[in-house]
Amino acid sequence: MEEQDETITKHEQLLQHIEKLQVGSKISVRKLAKHMGVSEGTAYRAVKEAENMGIVVTRERIGTIRVEKKPRGISEQLTFADVAEIVGGQVFGGSGGLNKTLVKYAIGAMKVEAMMRYVEAGSLLIVGNREDAHSLALEHGAAVLITGGFGTSAEVKALADECDLPIILSRHDTFTVASMINRAIFDRMIKKKIMLVEDIIAGKPKPEVLKASSTAQDFREMTEKTGYVRLAVVDEWNRVIGIVGRKEIEELTPEQPIEKVLIRRPITATLQTSLASAAQTMMWEGVDFLPIVDRNRKLISTVTRHEVLQAMRDAQQQPNAGTGETFDHLIWNGFAEEKDEDGGIVFHGFITPQMATDLGTISEGVLTTVMIQAATRTAKLLSGCDYVLDNMSTYFLRPIQIEDAVVIRPIILESSRRTCKLEIQMSYDELPVAKCILTLQSIDH
Repeated sequence: MEEQDETITKHEQLLQHIEKLQVGSKISVRKLAKHMGVSEGTAYRAVKEAENMGIVVTRERIGTIRVEKKPRGISEQLTFADVAEIVGGQVFGGSGGLNKTLVKYAIGAMKVEAMMRYVEAGSLLIVGNREDAHSLALEHGAAVLITGGFGTSAEVKALADECDLPIILSRHDTFTVASMINRAIFDRMIKKKIMLVEDIIAGKPKPEVLKASSTAQDFREMTEKTGYVRLAVVDEWNRVIGIVGRKEIEELTPEQPIEKVLIRRPITATLQTSLASAAQTMMWEGVDFLPIVDRNRKLISTVTRHEVLQAMRDAQQQPNAGTGETFDHLIWNGFAEEKDEDGGIVFHGFITPQMATDLGTISEGVLTTVMIQAATRTAKLLSGCDYVLDNMSTYFLRPIQIEDAVVIRPIILESSRRTCKLEIQMSYDELPVAKCILTLQSIDH
């Protein structure tokens, strides 16, 4: 193990080691643990943290590799360099065009004359060892991805260099590389849609802070200047040691220090915390102010509950066309909302083969997800607020078959500004097959 500063944790040492690795290096949890003299569990947590930081990615059939961190707000469109990284490809020629944006991709599984109708400038032709197709694609302004571990001629390489259009060689087959590229596009769309704390603090001025030795008068002057009713308290190294609000200093005279009344070890968040997680944390902990810190607990900025909820509402008003689909969306796609004869909300849908387990039974986890989706949608229709699950009791009463048409009927038992309690019943052929009682917490309260 290389010599490390003993004042920092093993976790921090692992992160620093990963950051120093060359871009493109493969990372093995076992080898990392052995090299740094830590347990595999500690190494695994560091790798996952590095993945959250955007400096490590795990690619299908390739493994975990060190990558260059991309700036937040990057377009969901891929570059040819991204494609080469995703498929684990080797750039054979035209490296000057790696930063060009991928407009679309086409699979060359037809005669060359027909193939060129689908190839345009900025596109990527995925094809095997067909040099005539390679040349024509480059002449039409398209890059080329050669699958199956094949190569191409020196003449084609020279043309790629001349046109500044990359030729990428991959050992995977055509179906695999197309699936990997498609999955990467959807993942990037989903990540772009999910707002993080760093999205709302960008451009905010440096936060005003207090020291433990600051007085109540200092606090009052700073709140009048900033408009905040709570402020972060830091030490001499700018590390957060607490927060203080108007309620805590009410009984202090102007000259008294705030050290005795500050709230120590406050709840904090990082730049990579999603706004939904921040709102949920504030709701559960009953706080309306979060210091934003780096991994050394040094203060970067602060956010209020109002700022978080307003940013979430603004994001929901944006058009969702073209966004990627999560598992929750895919599971819920087969269900439709209707009104029953009494005007109540019911959901109709089919049990698809993808919902089955290896034994041929229907996954209880999928059924639970469906019932939670029905509950949150019903509660939002009632109040207009967003909800998260607080607790749930589930009962599976009868088996369900693939392609059964089920009905989900939500019944609101109790509703307040903070919570909504519901009973969800799933039935088939008018017989109950699953039921749950759950409580939702409003993150808008």
